[in-house]
Amino acid sequence: MREVAFIKQNKEKWLEFEQAIFGKAKKNPDELASLYIHLVNDLSYAQTYYPKSKTVVYLNHLASITYQKIYKTKREETNRLVHFFKTEVPLIVYQNRRYVLYAFLMFFIFLGIGVISAMNDDSFVRLIMGDDYVNMTLENIEKGNAVAVYKSGSNWGSAFGITLNNLKVGLFSFIMGVFGGFGTAYVLFQNSLMLGAFQYFFYERGVFWESVRGIWIHGSMEIFGMVIEAAAGLIFGAGILFPRTYSRLTSMKMGFKNGLKIVLSTMPFTFAAGMLEGFVTRYAPDMPRILNVFIILFTLSLISFYYLVYPFIVNRKIKNQHVPAI
Repeated sequence: MREVAFIKQNKEKWLEFEQAIFGKAKKNPDELASLYIHLVNDLSYAQTYYPKSKTVVYLNHLASITYQKIYKTKREETNRLVHFFKTEVPLIVYQNRRYVLYAFLMFFIFLGIGVISAMNDDSFVRLIMGDDYVNMTLENIEKGNAVAVYKSGSNWGSAFGITLNNLKVGLFSFIMGVFGGFGTAYVLFQNSLMLGAFQYFFYERGVFWESVRGIWIHGSMEIFGMVIEAAAGLIFGAGILFPRTYSRLTSMKMGFKNGLKIVLSTMPFTFAAGMLEGFVTRYAPDMPRILNVFIILFTLSLISFYYLVYPFIVNRKIKNQHVPAI
């Protein structure tokens, strides 16, 4: 059968299926499972005869969303929170992995712009960070502690204030996705530019590794989380700009919901980064270097595994259960 005929033959059924998933009349898990069998059959047929077709992408997307809806309401799933972090978020990340890639590409490009700008303009860091902060940092460098700023305030006060601020920044970055993702990209640009310029500032004064030993104890999870939150904003924006076969409103809702779940998943990492910044970073200069390096590599590996490796493991597990790939 030619693909056009295949689409024409099943179009009405697929539209009804969309309505069952996204419409107001909700189906129970058993009804969804029954519909899901028909969808899997159509997907298998399309994968066999039209492997590079957009029809496969469309049916694959419907199948993945239905799978999530069925399994998140299964009776044996007793802990909704465990399911959220163990299965739901990784599947969403895998499904939207290209936006994670875009966010990281933008981060490194913007970071490079910050470094190059600081290299070629001595006043750039002051423009970005402000004179007071730069002067204070210069004084700390002269005193032999480049990251002494992290010793200011109490442990709990610093940890709480920093965590709250980072949560606000992450949510703001995501919400700015409402402007088609361009608002999110601008927020990422500002933060990445600042980071690149500030790290070059330390490099220029010969204390780069001292700054890394301090800043990246908490920064590994904080900065990585910032990029993932930007990816969530891009997903939200893409839902507005590229509705595909859905209405723009439905696509926007899907993008918002998926992006928000990813943002919520970063919050434990944001909290952990805040605790590290408030309780550990201030002691970085006095730590054995091997301990500095261990904390940095451990935290970076932990968050990298969850967002860059684990989604592929979850998806492979689903494939082995004879569920279509997302």
